[in-house]
Amino acid sequence: MKITILTLFPEMFTGPFSHSIIKRAKEKKVVEINLKDIRDFGLGKHQVVDDTPYGGGKGMILRVDVLEEAIENARDKILKGKGEKIILLSPHGKTYNQEIALNLSKLNHLILICGHYEGIDARVDNFIDSKISLGDFIVTGGEIPAMIIVDSVTRLLKGVLKEGVTEAESFSSFLEHNQYTKPSEYKGLKVPEVLLSGNHKKIEEYKNNESEEITKKLRPDLIKKAKKE
Repeated sequence: MKITILTLFPEMFTGPFSHSIIKRAKEKKVVEINLKDIRDFGLGKHQVVDDTPYGGGKGMILRVDVLEEAIENARDKILKGKGEKIILLSPHGKTYNQEIALNLSKLNHLILICGHYEGIDARVDNFIDSKISLGDFIVTGGEIPAMIIVDSVTRLLKGVLKEGVTEAESFSSFLEHNQYTKPSEYKGLKVPEVLLSGNHKKIEEYKNNESEEITKKLRPDLIKKAKKE
């Protein structure tokens, strides 16, 4: 899979993409991550990428002509749009979840656009496929949300994690059951006996029941969603 990120601050991605799972996925060539500096497509010798908003207002707005050129440059000419999706990180977008991550992981090429400053010229909507928001809060730009999306998508790609790992995780259906490790007792706090029993059938039943109970308590909306499906 190829992921291309359009950003004004490509240097922000150096650390997060140089360690752990993403680093190994890149080394295995399971994922290819490309960073494109939007300023490379800016206007004039000063590479201008933004301007003041029509109608007045605070801050600067990223220009549609600059972004459209950056998008066209990022497109995979071989794919010709097949298996390729262009997504703008925006408060106006659909709230990101595991289902969306799974769908994105099936693409051949994912292009993420990181907004910045006060906003983006609304006409860019004509050159993208969809928008994604991480939730009801505001961040300085789309760079950190893009990192989260890349991480959540990359770990779903075949060959990145051990087979079967992602199927049992939270949000694949219910929240995951509680996990424990050594010591079996710490300051009077004990690991549930069933997990120490060696009875795999009972352990599996315990995990499934606990997963459902935790989900009912913390995220009853997931229970309702599962019933509808």
